[in-house]
Amino acid sequence: MPEEPPIIVQTRDDDSVPVDAAVIWLHGLGADGNDFVPIVSELVLPDSVNIRFIFPHAPLRPITINQGYRMRGWYDITSLDIANRDDEAGIIESSKFMMSLCDQQVAQGIAAERVVFAGFSQGGAIALYAGLRYKNRLGGVLALSTYLPMYQRLRQEASDANRRTPIFMAHGLHDDVVALQSGLQTRTLLQQQGYPVQWQDYPMGHSVCPQQISDIGEWLSRLLR
Repeated sequence: MPEEPPIIVQTRDDDSVPVDAAVIWLHGLGADGNDFVPIVSELVLPDSVNIRFIFPHAPLRPITINQGYRMRGWYDITSLDIANRDDEAGIIESSKFMMSLCDQQVAQGIAAERVVFAGFSQGGAIALYAGLRYKNRLGGVLALSTYLPMYQRLRQEASDANRRTPIFMAHGLHDDVVALQSGLQTRTLLQQQGYPVQWQDYPMGHSVCPQQISDIGEWLSRLLR
């Protein structure tokens, strides 16, 4: 997996409040770990906690749908029908990588219940896939403009520890990359299996918007206060 170290941003620079929570945030296809760094300061998180944000860089890999051009991606995309044509090996590899990042935070003294798996598009798909299978209870899963890959396996592979973990899903009403319907289908599947999903949609495309950033900040503040 990635040879480059992730970007790490903490919400407080001083030592008066120790780091006691973490958000592992994966970017989308073709971006890198810098993509969501600017959002941290816009989330308006409480001063009472010091949260470590971890932004890894996906490895460079050939992407089939882009004529094999190498770009940063958590897994290959072989078809426009992205929700039904899964690169199983790539998804599993990236999922294990995300879990290993969480293991590192736990080893450094942050309880798994204070760790949030987050991601946008491809990164959100890995956050969902990994978060629902992680061995220990997480603080939450944040899935933006995305869907659950290999959803047929969830019932058999899901971790009992995360069946009640809060999930925040957000999607653009005009998303032309990951269809809104794919996100809605994931929401329905998760709700049918008893997962507590908070869903928000916004008048935007495959992107983020100010209201969404505000909503994410409020959600994280409630989880990690």
